[in-house]
Amino acid sequence: MAVNHWLIVTSPENIAITRSLGFAMQGIKSRHRKKAERMQPGDRMVLYATGRQAFAFTATITSPYWEEHTPVWDGRKKGEDYPFRVRIEPVVVLPEERYVPVVGLLGELEFPRKWPAEHWHLAFQGNVHVISPADFERIEAAMRAAAAAPAA
Repeated sequence: MAVNHWLIVTSPENIAITRSLGFAMQGIKSRHRKKAERMQPGDRMVLYATGRQAFAFTATITSPYWEEHTPVWDGRKKGEDYPFRVRIEPVVVLPEERYVPVVGLLGELEFPRKWPAEHWHLAFQGNVHVISPADFERIEAAMRAAAAAPAA
């Protein structure tokens, strides 16, 4: 089965929650059941921090999704509990000060080209997107470089 590459768009606060869980699990909003159902062990994901407009970490999915309603992540809507969950294993994890800004990668990524250049930010709305393996590799390579760069 082919590996899917997922872009998960969420708040910096929710990324901090995933960090506090040891990057062991990621939640998906309730309106994305069909996408969660497609997530399989071996698929890859990259998390994008809204507000920061930057990439925070990559991971490999290690379980099929399951549904659970114990509140973990904070939703903008009251009662939003991110019920579709997958186990993950972190691959590249950046501290907040090293998150990779998307603006530096826009010229290299295919996914945002679906929108006019001045509206690139529309590509990073919603919670879950499938991106190309090439886009994922470009993002992860930039993140690896950021992780390896000497401290400022």
